[in-house]
Amino acid sequence: MLKTYCNPVYPEIMADPFVLKHEGRYYAYGTAPAGPGGGRFPVLVSNDLVDWHRAGYAISAPGDEHFWAPEVAHSEGKFWMYYSRGDEEGKHQKLRVAVADNPVGPFVEQGLLLVPGLQFSIDAHPFRDRDGQWYLYYCVDFLELEDEHRIGTGIVVDRLVAMDRLAGEPRTVARPHADWQLFKRQRAMYDAVYDWHTVEGASVLVHGGKYYCFYSGGAWEKENYGVSYVVAEHPLGPFTRPEGSDEALLMRSRPGNVIGPGHNSFTTSPDGSQDWIVYHAWDTAMTGRRMCIDRLVWDGGRPTTAGPSFTRQPAPAGLVL
Repeated sequence: MLKTYCNPVYPEIMADPFVLKHEGRYYAYGTAPAGPGGGRFPVLVSNDLVDWHRAGYAISAPGDEHFWAPEVAHSEGKFWMYYSRGDEEGKHQKLRVAVADNPVGPFVEQGLLLVPGLQFSIDAHPFRDRDGQWYLYYCVDFLELEDEHRIGTGIVVDRLVAMDRLAGEPRTVARPHADWQLFKRQRAMYDAVYDWHTVEGASVLVHGGKYYCFYSGGAWEKENYGVSYVVAEHPLGPFTRPEGSDEALLMRSRPGNVIGPGHNSFTTSPDGSQDWIVYHAWDTAMTGRRMCIDRLVWDGGRPTTAGPSFTRQPAPAGLVL
């Protein structure tokens, strides 16, 4: 009998979910309210992507600061967690890195800023290319109009010259360009007021020799939030938008069932034969963003998914009851 699942796959708040597959097990990290003693970033463990159990918190940091969007890379025998921390309004978030000897932590903050010259940097995504070079995709704010781009939050990429140090040569990956990416009209930012648009939450997959940088666009707490992508021949770009990018190409809300799916990561099924997208979504009562999974299928050079799903689905390949 084949195993099945139904989203969400974990009942508690688990926004911005990142899944690391390491030595046959899955480790998930996400944004959630602080736990006892200032625990930050719940850590979940699974053998199958479907059944998850809590393994504590990644970081201990008492206080009122907000910790957002953790992602973890395994390199040099250590586990490197990239995340941002800052004030509630999100105007002073800065990227940091913490290190652990074990994927469940504890992760120890290194006391340095990855992009010290910026007031705002979030949503770090470490990516290792086939030649071993690491890159970091992350979000910054753009206040200049350029071509068809809108003012707001966008994605850049830089080389990691060490796991805790960037080259300092960021290149633009994606900027907001379409109506569906509206975050808020007449938003007060940087001593001015803008119709603010957002693309965020980068996650990179390689397929057919090309680099697909997936992103989430729009307002994270509204129905316009969804997932799309840009494509390049190299991790540093230049990235181009596929036809149809005036809408979210991969995933969007399903009114009456799922609201605001996005900020995803990717992993593979237990047997390695399938790609799976891991993302958060709101329930219709908007009680919280919870972790969901769906299969990603390639149609030539086009990524597709039946998600966001809300009915029972076949579980990742390699699992049987």
